This record gives sequence, C-alpha cells and structure tokens, in this order.
Amino acid sequence: MTGPTDSDDAERTSATDDDTAAQTAPEDKPERKHGALREAATLIGIALIIYWVVLTFIARPYLIPSESMEPTLHGCPGCTGDRIMVDKLTYRFGDPQPGDVIVFKGPPNWNIGYKSIRSDNPVIRGVQNVLSFIGFVPPDENDLVKRVIAVGGQTVQCRADTGLTVDGEPLHEPYLDPQTMNADPAIYPCLGNEFGPVTVPEGRLWVMGDNRTHSADSRAHCDSLPDDARRGLICTGDPEPGTVPVENVIGKARFIAWPPGRWGGVNSIDPQH
Repeated sequence: MTGPTDSDDAERTSATDDDTAAQTAPEDKPERKHGALREAATLIGIALIIYWVVLTFIARPYLIPSESMEPTLHGCPGCTGDRIMVDKLTYRFGDPQPGDVIVFKGPPNWNIGYKSIRSDNPVIRGVQNVLSFIGFVPPDENDLVKRVIAVGGQTVQCRADTGLTVDGEPLHEPYLDPQTMNADPAIYPCLGNEFGPVTVPEGRLWVMGDNRTHSADSRAHCDSLPDDARRGLICTGDPEPGTVPVENVIGKARFIAWPPGRWGGVNSIDPQH
C-alpha cells in the first residue's frame, strides 16, 4: 500500500482551513457590528457631555421673548425673535459693567405673573426637565435681558431737567431709538416717571431696557415712598427690590445667532462715558 502523498495532505489542510473560515466568518460579522454600535454610542455620549459642558459653563442660546430691548434685540409682536448667544464665562473673572447687555434670572419680586413653560402632564414635564438639563429645551425660569445702567455704589436718578444721570453725570445712550419708543428723549428725558435717587447696593445692578417706554425694568420693580408716588416720583424707597443681584446674572449677550439676516455682535456701549 502506498501512504498519503504530499498532495493529499495539502488538500486536507486546505479543506480544514476552509471549514474553519466558514465557521468563524459569520461570528466575526456580529462582533464587528456590535463594536461599531458601541463606538457610535460612545461618540454620541461624549458629544452630549461636551454639549452639556458648553451650555452650562461657556455659552448658551436664548430667545428674546419681548420688545423691551428693541432695536438692539428683536422681540416685537409679529417679528422673529432674535436668538442670542450668551457668554457664561466672562463673569467668572469679573462683574458686569455699565453698558453690558446681560441675561439674568429674575429676582422673586420680578417673577410675579410668570407662567411656567412646562407641560401640566407629569410625564411630559419630566421629559422636558431632562431635556432642559442637557440643553435641548430652555430652563423653566424667568430669564430676562436688559442693559446695565449702574452698578453697586453708584447713584442713579432721572429728572425732567437733567435726564437720566449716574452719580450726577448725564448719560450718553446712542442705542435709544425715538421711533421705536414713540418718544424723543430730548423732549421726554425720563421716558416715563421721574425716579430716584437710588443708590445701588453693593453686589447689585440697576438695569433698563433699550426700548425704554416698553420695558418692565428696574423702574417697574422698585420701592416707592407713598408721598412721592402720589406726586409721580417713583423709586425713592428701599433700593433692593428694583435692583438685580450680580449672582443672578447668567451671562453677557455676545451676538445674534438667528435669524441669519440679523447676524452680528451685541455691543456693550458704556453710557457713562
């Protein structure tokens, strides 16, 4: 009898290799698929974490819901409200300054009449809260946008014969638009009631809207002595209700991100200079 030849051995080896490949090939595909899914899930998770960090600590978009900052920021009835990018980093290294346009959480006495933007359905409300945490829906709080007029230690007031002043010096406010306000500051210097003097407490801010005749700002929330209020002079009482704590400031409005036709920066014009 003759023994197996080298050719027979090669054929058997080749057949064995083919069987092994046939057995392992189907097993490799699911492993590769699962690996790709794990990789995609990891990348999505990392992206969400980065997104959350950016929204929480660096910058966040906000919608302008009212006309109080016209024409600097659009929010008028019938127009597309501006979406602004708010810098949350700057004030970690310093305080807001006169002329800064800021977004802040309304103090308790500023929140009267605020209506929650959350659903009454507890399940939907829970989903909204989770999405708010990661930045996909806005927070359920009364966030407002105004311009800083005076800071802690400064005294602000307005009289018909002097106009708006800080520490006795008249302000230069090129962002005021008579046509938008339907009033000319040259004729109606206070653009509303005379007020003050108010000495802003340390750590707090006096803020006002650029659309001065359509803005519920510090003047609308201040405390007035009854006798003064009866003669049309407001904000002569406790200075705290009409001012905003610096710790309530969320960030500084930097630029308009939407709509495209409104792209541009939000200028900080110091009215005291």
